[in-house]
Amino acid sequence: MKASYKYSFLILGIILLFCFFMNISLGSVSIPFKDVFNSLIGASTEVESWEHIVQGYRLPKAFTAILVGSGLGISGLLMQTLFRNPLAGPFVLGITSGASLGVALIIMGASIFGGTLAGLLISKWSLVIAASLGSFLVLLAVLIVSMRVRDTMAILIIGLMFGSITAAVVSVLSYFSSAEQLQQYIFWGFGSLGNLAWNELLVFFIIYSIGILISMTSIKSLNTLLLGENYAKSLGLNLKKSRLLIILATSLLAGTITAFAGPIAFIGLAIPHMTRQIFNTSNHKILLPAVFLFGAIIMLICDSIAQLPTSDYTLPINAITSLIGAPVVIWLLVRKRKMIF
Repeated sequence: MKASYKYSFLILGIILLFCFFMNISLGSVSIPFKDVFNSLIGASTEVESWEHIVQGYRLPKAFTAILVGSGLGISGLLMQTLFRNPLAGPFVLGITSGASLGVALIIMGASIFGGTLAGLLISKWSLVIAASLGSFLVLLAVLIVSMRVRDTMAILIIGLMFGSITAAVVSVLSYFSSAEQLQQYIFWGFGSLGNLAWNELLVFFIIYSIGILISMTSIKSLNTLLLGENYAKSLGLNLKKSRLLIILATSLLAGTITAFAGPIAFIGLAIPHMTRQIFNTSNHKILLPAVFLFGAIIMLICDSIAQLPTSDYTLPINAITSLIGAPVVIWLLVRKRKMIF
């Protein structure tokens, strides 16, 4: 690894640590860095309630932001490399649409089961399970298709079609739903990082870790795919196996994030491009950890802005990520008309 990259990683690591403490410090109640650190090591804080705020709410939220930002960034990088398309993101395979359909069926279709049962269905874990099942079914369909289709671009188009079908079903459910059900579904679609307890965060982290491990094992395949599919085959790459692993890693990361935090826009699309501006390389051995750090930093910053420090109000995290991500993508396309993958 070049010395310049080592310094860049060191700087990003320091920025991530600062953003982590800043995210925990800021909120409706501002907590000084010293008291944040004291609460993390179990020491006493100036105000007794601050320890509960940090340990029970802000710390799991900050960890969720790191997992969401890094996971979406890495899955976006995988998709952009696999499809050799700068506008490919983690949700091009229809995974988010599948998760959204699962949640829509629970929230807007729960009235079918009536009264008490409908109330039992709409719980935190039921929404997570429904989103996971929805994304898994779409993943299964995409994997079956990828086994039969040779052209990688055909998988991209089929994934987009799955997304259109699920969006159509959600539209029908929305049309026949009450205002209260529709509002609940819209609020879920805003995305949220602060709704996870420690036990939920543990489940999230386990599935996330599996996706990261599969991504790391695919580094060599990703570097080979940059040369083109035909050349990759001539080098002895098992294209079907590599493609399956990359799709599986992306689905685990994007599907789990959508299930636990809702659909977070633009992070997966923008982060790989932003990272390439600093790390001028196509080597995924460097890009993968760089995207991890960059994604975590940007997500922590977005969440800190969304908290509206010293205010009782909180903005939807999706609004902040879109406001940051969309201009970045536009700027990159204008600045670099032809992106080579």
